[in-house]
Amino acid sequence: LSADDSLPQPFTAPSDADHDDTVRAVLAAAPSADEVWLFAYGSLMWNPACDFVEQRVGFVPGWHRSFCLGWDRWFRGSDSKPGLMLSLDRGGQCKGAVYRLPPDAIEDNLSRLFRREMRAKPSAHSPRWVNVRTENGPLHAITFVINRNSGRYVRGLSLEQIADALAVACGPWGSMADYLHSTVSHLEGMGIHDSQLWRLQELVAERIEAPTAGDLPAK
Repeated sequence: LSADDSLPQPFTAPSDADHDDTVRAVLAAAPSADEVWLFAYGSLMWNPACDFVEQRVGFVPGWHRSFCLGWDRWFRGSDSKPGLMLSLDRGGQCKGAVYRLPPDAIEDNLSRLFRREMRAKPSAHSPRWVNVRTENGPLHAITFVINRNSGRYVRGLSLEQIADALAVACGPWGSMADYLHSTVSHLEGMGIHDSQLWRLQELVAERIEAPTAGDLPAK
């Protein structure tokens, strides 16, 4: 599957009313009214886009971290070199950070969070409650999972194909290589070693460091 095979359908930005409706719907589906937690597995680990009063390491069964949200031409990619973003896809397991939101400002924080994570309508990246295991006991948390019915859902790529895209994609928010490095670094900082992300980082580094045709000595 190439970037051109998965062009996103035309979309519009959600309105304030759309975001408010999403916040209400998510809170109405909350398994517990006592606490609201956020599970972060990518950029939300180093930029959670919300305030929090507690942080833990969390383990989510049934979902895995995947570069399956494509093709990004606006933030860390371009029309000619689109990128792939992380989302959660079904199957496997995932470790990341869980943040407990301030109980007196839950709606405000979710509103800020959804405005950052859900920039297109319809969204390919949907909020969902998941079960999280922590050293201090189980909890429920909001996270973002891929909408498999979205035109932006990308699957079937090998690590090599993903590395090809991440090594060259760059946009206003920075490069995909930096995005990958930050994810790996923050996971390691929490004592989480994701061997697949490490291998992907090695493949991306090989591509970045490889000489281009213009750098090769003349024969």
